[in-house]
Amino acid sequence: MSETNVKKESTTLTEQELAIVEKTVEMVKEKLSAESTGHDYFHIMRVRKLAARLAREEGADSYIVELAALLHDIADWKFHEGDLEVGPRVAEEWLQSQGAGKEAIEKVKNIIREVSYKGAGVKTQPPSLEGKVVQDADRLDALGAIGIARTFAYGGRFERPMYDPEQPPVMHQTFEEYKNAKGSTLNHFYEKIFLLKDRLNTDSARALAEERHKYVEDFVERFLLEWEGKM
Repeated sequence: MSETNVKKESTTLTEQELAIVEKTVEMVKEKLSAESTGHDYFHIMRVRKLAARLAREEGADSYIVELAALLHDIADWKFHEGDLEVGPRVAEEWLQSQGAGKEAIEKVKNIIREVSYKGAGVKTQPPSLEGKVVQDADRLDALGAIGIARTFAYGGRFERPMYDPEQPPVMHQTFEEYKNAKGSTLNHFYEKIFLLKDRLNTDSARALAEERHKYVEDFVERFLLEWEGKM
């Protein structure tokens, strides 16, 4: 992303903050461009754009939101044996190398630690407004047409069946249950995706989620009808 685009989206940032954001964009692109589970560079950019929009509408700190959005999947626990600290640790090392301040680093680390969905029965609402904004942006990207595509990309990567009618969804009550789940891809819609709309933090995100949520509902309904040979 060019400096012009960064400045256009981040008008309240200082020159030093803009430089750190731009370097972070370059690093994320290099690291995640070949990622194939739906947690790639383009996912990061969509979340960043949504988060920037929500930050403006909700009055959140745009610098913290930008950095947390850019780094929220830099070392996802799903690809590191469930380690919830690997993401914050990698983000901290990167931001320290770029000269970011200690307070900003701690805020970003906390958001990365809090942002992920961890099971139907697990409360995951970040305490800070910036955390709420980034979490909402990430969850919005799990909805709609792109959300559907990402869900099947992830399931295929981990060799999960698309659907097994004899395997019911499980509403995981702990993070341990959720991270060890091996259910079908379609079950994931019931175990997570359908629950996201009512777990968003901000009014701005809830307004955006309505149509996306409905699109996913319609898709799953059609999928099941075709599965049964009724359409």
